[in-house]
Amino acid sequence: MGRLMNRTATTRPARTAAARPGFGLMGPRRERHEPTLDHFEDLGLPVGDDGVVIGTDAQGTPAVLGLVRPVPFDVVLVGGAWTAQVVALRTVGAGGRVAVESGRQQLWTALAQAANTGQQSITLHDVGRVPPQGPSVHSPVLVVRDCGVRPPLGRVRSAPWQSVLTLLPYPGPTTARLMERADVVGVQRVAPEEAVQIGRTMGLPQEDVEALSSLPDGVTLWCTRTSRTYVTTAPTDPEAGLLGGARRMD
Repeated sequence: MGRLMNRTATTRPARTAAARPGFGLMGPRRERHEPTLDHFEDLGLPVGDDGVVIGTDAQGTPAVLGLVRPVPFDVVLVGGAWTAQVVALRTVGAGGRVAVESGRQQLWTALAQAANTGQQSITLHDVGRVPPQGPSVHSPVLVVRDCGVRPPLGRVRSAPWQSVLTLLPYPGPTTARLMERADVVGVQRVAPEEAVQIGRTMGLPQEDVEALSSLPDGVTLWCTRTSRTYVTTAPTDPEAGLLGGARRMD
């Protein structure tokens, strides 16, 4: 899934650059460093051109979801619209465009109006009516599908520079299939029996299955079949003014 969270690598200060006749300045010089395999997990950056900061992990480290990619990328979020709206706002803040496909556009209207100050950063569309978005490396797109517990087949799908986030208010008959096809899955508080179903689909250990039924508002378990990260999403002051505090139910 592209790591949700990575720690920043530490390097020694660069030495002063020196002139080379005919070749300009020499590049920075650093002491040789050869990390072991165990250290590679710590070499990523918490924020990058392809990442949207969606909160912090248990250690308080920024958690990044890589939504801007040169390959198709699918996300499934079983949770509240509040979290999806924060992700949408932060995607716009990172330079992307957002197309929202929803049968409850009134829930997204204030968000779109606030984001569209100088250009159409967030557009709203009826279910099944999303036009081609023309994504590119210079204009990446996030399509948010807020189409209920059983979303129909999407007209616009994930593509290079176009990620798709499918929002499910709770697990339904197609959830397992959607999760199996997703690159990363987010799960907020669900009922114990729903947690068991999700755990079976995602191969979660028992302690995570038990935790899913008691997650606080604003906490999401982001996972694939091989990795898991609990992320707390807290709104910034502008986000809180627009969306209110974190909540699981809409």
